[in-house]
Amino acid sequence: MTRLTHLDESGAARMVDVTGKAVTQREARAEAIIRMQPATLDMVLEGRHPKGDVLATARIAGIMAAKKTHELIPLCHALNLTAVKVDIAPCDDSAGLRIEVLCRLADRTGVEMEALTAASVTALTLYDMCKAVDRGMVIESTRLLEKSGGRSGHWVADATGEVR
Repeated sequence: MTRLTHLDESGAARMVDVTGKAVTQREARAEAIIRMQPATLDMVLEGRHPKGDVLATARIAGIMAAKKTHELIPLCHALNLTAVKVDIAPCDDSAGLRIEVLCRLADRTGVEMEALTAASVTALTLYDMCKAVDRGMVIESTRLLEKSGGRSGHWVADATGEVR
C-alpha cells in the first residue's frame, strides 16, 4: 500500500499518490467570518455599495477560488468539483457576515482545501470591495465545519469552535 504523505522516501516534498484509493463521494463545508462596522454591513446587505452587488461578486470569487485551489496551495491535486455553493449571511450577532462554503465531488481525495480556500477568498473579496469605506474590517475564524467521504469517514467540527 502506498503511504499517504507529502514526503517521498528521501524526505523530499511531493504530491500524495492517491492512485490506489477508491473513488467515493466526498464533501466538505467550511466557514469564514468577516467583521465590519454596522454602517458597512447595512450598505452591503441593502445593495447600496458604490461598487454594486458585492455579495454576488464575492460568491463568484469563492467559486472560482475553489476551482483553482491546486494553483494556490502547493501539492494539492487538481480536482473536478461537481458542486460549489457559497452562502453569505449576517452573523447572529449582526457584527458582520458569515460565509459558508460547500464543495462536493466524486474522487480519490477530499475537498477540504477547496472549501477552506473558497471561504477565505470570499472573505478577502468582501474586504477588498469594502475597504474604501471600512479599513477596520477583520477576517476571522476560517475553519472546516464538516467533511465526509473517503477512508477517514465523516467528521464534524465541535460546535464551540474549540480545537479537539
